[in-house]
Amino acid sequence: MYRLKVEEETLPPYSPEKYYPVQQGEVFNDRYQVLAKLGYGVTSTVCFARDLVESTYVVLKIYVLGQKREHELNVYKHIDSVETDHPGRKFIRKILGHFYVQGPSGRHICLVQEPLGMNANELLRHIPGRTMTLESMKSAITVNSLGVLDFLHSVARLIHTDIQLKNLLVPTPSSSALADFEEREIKAPAARKIVKDRTIYTTSRFHAGDGLPLLGDFGEARFGDQDNIILKSNWDYKVDIWSIAMVAWDIVSSQTLIRGETRDGIFDDRVHIAELVALLGPPPREFLEKRDLSLVFWVQSGQWKNLVPIPDRTLENLAVNIQSEDVEGFLRWLRLALQWNPENHPTALELLMDPWLMKGLNLKKKEPKGSEEKSKT
Repeated sequence: MYRLKVEEETLPPYSPEKYYPVQQGEVFNDRYQVLAKLGYGVTSTVCFARDLVESTYVVLKIYVLGQKREHELNVYKHIDSVETDHPGRKFIRKILGHFYVQGPSGRHICLVQEPLGMNANELLRHIPGRTMTLESMKSAITVNSLGVLDFLHSVARLIHTDIQLKNLLVPTPSSSALADFEEREIKAPAARKIVKDRTIYTTSRFHAGDGLPLLGDFGEARFGDQDNIILKSNWDYKVDIWSIAMVAWDIVSSQTLIRGETRDGIFDDRVHIAELVALLGPPPREFLEKRDLSLVFWVQSGQWKNLVPIPDRTLENLAVNIQSEDVEGFLRWLRLALQWNPENHPTALELLMDPWLMKGLNLKKKEPKGSEEKSKT
């Protein structure tokens, strides 16, 4: 009989035995009572819970079974071990503890985290046009996000690798809002699907909260002193710089900057690279000489092989609907971060202290405390 797939069941690699079968009202670790489901993914499910010991609220991130599931915990332990007063540190989501729970198929690790509001991607959906002005983007997200990256890169020596809107979350809603949320979930529980060995709950919509966003989800973070290779090329902290530029674009424009898809909606490396050429211009010779895969797309002289045509897409054309008096300054700032050669990317601090970004923010142009601790971890 056909069954409608919901939530995590819709994920391509879904395997039910890998997920812990959470039940609403269940108490974990003799302390945390599950009230609602807040999210799901290929690595975990996320629940809102009451701390029965402290009479507060927490978020539980229950990992699926598999290798290296303690990686995020180890990253948080490393962050907590760093002694610094760098201001970027306070914009990282806090971990309050962890424990293990035995499921039907094995032992799951669970992180206990501070409750935060909705993520930036959800927040944009509540804004007309789903975009912010450049001025709002500067003060609301980009400045403190770059401050976080400066802390991670120069002090903690970490690469986040997964900077995107859904991993930027606004601060905790008020205590009364959290209590109202609990009351609502008790009176009108979320819809659910009951199968033979588990109940799959649908995600409840959480409150927005107020204030500057915090960076979360360190499940894909990498330690900077390890070799990290992508597309047969070494990459380092600068991968986060590229990502923060993409986030900034997504906040102010409804136009997708890089699609990388064919007309059938299938991702294609050739289309992806062709779009980059259109937006950034052809890569410099030294970039091509350092990458083994470059000969797939360019001849030895550096000429594009025309495996697919270069599209008629420019930053200027895509930016026509951005709300600001200084779009030109934004595009110049964007081009600093979006460069072919990772070696040419600015650091998070350099991008933060750019005159265009600083303009109108009433911030003193000085180096954040702790950035001088580059050799300390």
